[in-house]
Amino acid sequence: MGGRTYAVLSPFVGGDYYGTIIAGANEAAVRAGDRLLALQTLDPGSYNADRSGVPDYRRPVAWGHLAGVIVLAGAVHESYAQSLRSARIPVVTVGHSMQGCSAVFADNRFGVRAAVSHLIGHGHERIAFAGHLAHHDVRERHEGYDSALMEHGVVPPHDLLLDTGDNHEAGAEVIAEQLLAAAKPATAVVCGTDRNAMGLIRRLAELGRTVPGDIAVIGFDDLAGATYMRPSLSTVRQPAGEIGSAAVGLLADLADQPRMPRTVRRVPTSFVRRDSCGCPPSGLPVTEDLTRYLFGQVCYLQETLNIQHELGIDLLGAHDNDPRELGWLKRTTALAGCLALWHDGVVPALDTELRIEGEYPAGHDLIGATMPVSEFPPPRLFELADGSAGQAVFVVPVRSSSRDWGVLAAVGQIQESTPPGSEMMNQSGALLAASLDRGAMVAALREQEEQLRDAALHDPLTGLPNRVLLADRMRQAGLRVLRQPGHRFAVLLLDLNGFKAVNDSLGHAAGDVLLIEVAQRLTGLLRESDTVARLGGDEFVVLLDGLPADGTERLVKETIAARLTEPYAIDGGRVTVGVSIGVALSNDSADPDTLLREADAAMYRAKLASKAGSSSGSTLPSTR
Repeated sequence: MGGRTYAVLSPFVGGDYYGTIIAGANEAAVRAGDRLLALQTLDPGSYNADRSGVPDYRRPVAWGHLAGVIVLAGAVHESYAQSLRSARIPVVTVGHSMQGCSAVFADNRFGVRAAVSHLIGHGHERIAFAGHLAHHDVRERHEGYDSALMEHGVVPPHDLLLDTGDNHEAGAEVIAEQLLAAAKPATAVVCGTDRNAMGLIRRLAELGRTVPGDIAVIGFDDLAGATYMRPSLSTVRQPAGEIGSAAVGLLADLADQPRMPRTVRRVPTSFVRRDSCGCPPSGLPVTEDLTRYLFGQVCYLQETLNIQHELGIDLLGAHDNDPRELGWLKRTTALAGCLALWHDGVVPALDTELRIEGEYPAGHDLIGATMPVSEFPPPRLFELADGSAGQAVFVVPVRSSSRDWGVLAAVGQIQESTPPGSEMMNQSGALLAASLDRGAMVAALREQEEQLRDAALHDPLTGLPNRVLLADRMRQAGLRVLRQPGHRFAVLLLDLNGFKAVNDSLGHAAGDVLLIEVAQRLTGLLRESDTVARLGGDEFVVLLDGLPADGTERLVKETIAARLTEPYAIDGGRVTVGVSIGVALSNDSADPDTLLREADAAMYRAKLASKAGSSSGSTLPSTR
């Protein structure tokens, strides 16, 4: 597929604001024979871009593909944009400024000036402004508010400038009381966004105030729901789709003219008069086409809700499917997808490699391939996206509060109707990260359980079975004696002669080295069906399960004695110890405790014989 690839860096990659900008950018790119990649910079599962703050996004995702990048407000810190420019990738910001970057803005001042002038025409003088002033766009809207008042000879009232703290409904709800508590209350208010206005109207109604009877309200954006509120919301229309289109056009100019100076383009806004400003109600614009459209939107949102419900069950429910395989994507509207995790769990750096762990649909031989993050996503995904049908390639981080896993790419429809953060990609990334976290936690718990089980059954120093595991092995051997006529086993109890002298002369660390070497020598002499256990101190037990012939236990005893009395290299010197071995056979009894007592008695006799110098199966200890 030819043409250029442009990326949009956005806090979210869908919703009735971000999604509309992305859709407009996509349409403009497709008209020019180009394509679009939408990159979410917020952690998945975030639900409010303003409250989340500017993310610490450093991934150079797709840099190897890109002819230019559009940076929406709140998507990345300025240092990221400067890194893009240093890599000779043109950058256009939307709704905010970054040093040296060309920019596209809505004409915020013009639209608000028209709204304020309209309110003054209704006779209002005490007009408030409520918005999240941390945003460049909202500050420009406030400037338009100030200038309109001054043009009409009204001094902007400083006590009626209210910061909502975010651009959403909840932010404006908290300032309703402040608005009404002013020494001289406002009779009208201009809000920085439609969502601020919607939240304010709702809270005013709860406080017993009417709009526009007690106070007129005007918003900014012209969201789809503004028309259908009661009262319908007067607002400033911001053509988000045209803003996205203008940003792509400016990127194309920058790509064609690398030395082009910084350019700022503004997209016109217009005041839309409805009921909430005090104008006579105009009624709902009901037509058959509009009704069918609205019904389609209801069905679409219902489908989105169902998808999110099924995703939650599929990714967080009890199942045996590995979420890395991406089979769960079939429940969504995605046409294709690819999951890549940081190779070897390395924290992402400039050109860290990703390892592809999943693809949907399967069968394209991508699994296991590695690539620099700058080359992700694979070109195949771009080939599957039909831009003319409103499809694009999306990339979302797969990251939780505890771990950065990697990135998920998918091909799907640009979502413009959901609230920001409710689109499929944000939900998918969040649920996938949670599922991977849970899988890692379960694996860690299983490993810990295995370690605890191993610790309960094995000697921590030598790794040999301990008394508990030896008892179980001996019980199993006893059961075989009962089931299989002729089956016999032997128990050999070993005690090192002179071990205390090694500890006293060379220290406990040297004694530990000696015990480990003894364990290794014993293990190397025996069959896999036999068991070597450490009871504690310098006492070991050998279980010979299944004696092939009479006298086998004596041959094993002599072999063990010869091997264990060979010198040991410890701390640069040579150490020798003796060994006393007692043997008990299962001829008369297969009871573990009885056999261990018999072997212990035989070992004690061997030790006495050794001290009397009458045993050739042991040697005196020495160090040199």
